[in-house]
Amino acid sequence: MEIYHQYVRLRRQFGRHAKFADGGAEMLADIRPNTEEAAAVVLRNPVTTVAQCAPDASEHEANTTAVIYASKAMSHLEGGWPKDVDPTEAEHTIRYRKKVEKDEEFVHTLASLGAAVEGLIKQNNAIDIYEEYFLGLATDHSAEPPSAATVTVFRDPHGGPAARRAASCVAWHPDGCSKAVVSYSVLGFQRQPPGMPLASCVFDVASPNAPETELVGVSQLVVARYNLKDPNVIGAGQYNGQFALFDTRKGPASVDATPVDISHRDPVADLAWLQSKTGTEAMSVSTDGSVLWWDIRRLGEAVESLPLREKGSDTLLGGLVLEYDPAAGPTKFMVGTEQGLVLPCNRKAKNPADRYFLSLGDWTARIWNEDLRYAPAYVTGGSWSPTRPGVYFTTQMDGTLAVWDLFHKHNEPALQLKVTDRALTSFAVQDNGAVLAVGTSDGAAHVLRLSAGLAEMAQNEKQGINAMFERETLREKNLDKAAKEAKVKARREAARAADLADGVSDQDLARLEEDFWAATGVEGGARLRLQGLGGGGGGGGGALGRGGGGGEGGEQQAEAAAAAEGEQGSGDGAGS
Repeated sequence: MEIYHQYVRLRRQFGRHAKFADGGAEMLADIRPNTEEAAAVVLRNPVTTVAQCAPDASEHEANTTAVIYASKAMSHLEGGWPKDVDPTEAEHTIRYRKKVEKDEEFVHTLASLGAAVEGLIKQNNAIDIYEEYFLGLATDHSAEPPSAATVTVFRDPHGGPAARRAASCVAWHPDGCSKAVVSYSVLGFQRQPPGMPLASCVFDVASPNAPETELVGVSQLVVARYNLKDPNVIGAGQYNGQFALFDTRKGPASVDATPVDISHRDPVADLAWLQSKTGTEAMSVSTDGSVLWWDIRRLGEAVESLPLREKGSDTLLGGLVLEYDPAAGPTKFMVGTEQGLVLPCNRKAKNPADRYFLSLGDWTARIWNEDLRYAPAYVTGGSWSPTRPGVYFTTQMDGTLAVWDLFHKHNEPALQLKVTDRALTSFAVQDNGAVLAVGTSDGAAHVLRLSAGLAEMAQNEKQGINAMFERETLREKNLDKAAKEAKVKARREAARAADLADGVSDQDLARLEEDFWAATGVEGGARLRLQGLGGGGGGGGGALGRGGGGGEGGEQQAEAAAAAEGEQGSGDGAGS
């Protein structure tokens, strides 16, 4: 039986408020029991049932549709010309423009529109919509707690349990955009699995799920960096020691590479693009103990080479990290070695200038000055902040990122962030100091955004940090000077004591003893008696402090003195 109620009203009554009124009881339906269905019912005994007062809940998962960004390009050609006018011919376009400009309708339309546009232009020029009213005011972030948030994660598209590659290097686009090149490699000796992919990737923060392009060389890429002049060109150091050149406009394959026989004999550990007019020079360092300079216009030979040796030594030092900053000098660079030494190098010697740098190893991070060349850090990497002179970052094997702020405190980091459970293997900071990328041993690159307090320079921070560094530098120099003076003084005292010990002989002591007895006027038995008293002590000092004989020798000297005294007494008595 279908129960329904039909309600009819006029169209003009739509939207009116409903008016309800009480009514009496009314029979709507009368359903009688069905005897056939009732006879087919079987009662269950026993019956198991569950009841609860809480409302039922169920678990559901939902995911929003991922927005996929893609780079598109469009080539626009000048259009809007009649069919008989060729826009590529300058004469045709000039002739047509002159024809249109002479038309009376065109002149009238242009004059009428010009009056309206002129008023709008004056109104637009009256207010500068791009003016920043509070540009000169410094923002105080001292009360804001330091923080960092994960923006996105770049995953290795070719990684997996069979071929797990580490993100050995991360480099940001030099124009400050959201692109980064991530190098993937396995640096363990003979630990590369068979069939391991060789591709490294260029990612965009806007679309982190898939790489924008790939870089495929003849060997795995250990390090890759953008060219400073042309970001479409990427230089890469390969595991086989070659320096390879990539152009993102020409596909994933390398466009040129150095010959194997003149390249590094070990994997390229680091590289840097040099500041030049053409932007075609680069330098690379390797654990084979050499630094090589390259010109990408002629990669058939190295422009220059430098063996890494400590001053006064012939032993080659394996280079691991290369630091080049044009602000410190276009010819100056620093190399961190496997042995823990930091070598300040100068391609062309010029006037020296003090520079502070950061070294990491042995579980510590140290700040150095080029004038200080002594001292005995396990962290895996680090970098100075490009915007704040008192902030630097360190990465650790346990997946922790530490941010140190020397302007506020020195005993502990301002921020410690557990990025992942994997070891952090590489590190890169954008030029704005607010976004950084951290590579991990499982091939992921985490992009983090720092709070404004860690990215924006505080008032008088640069002067305060420079004063602190100069004070600590002077203190270290004074300690070094005092230690050297103490060593020189100790050597002089030891030499003087040795000269005194070697210059006094037994003959000199005997002569001094005779001079002593002569000066005191003691002769004969009294002299022997005094010597006996000095020797009777069983090894006591003599008249001049020389070691006397044993106890037996003292008794013999005493008897000799007594006998001599008796003889002298008898002689005196006989004489009298």
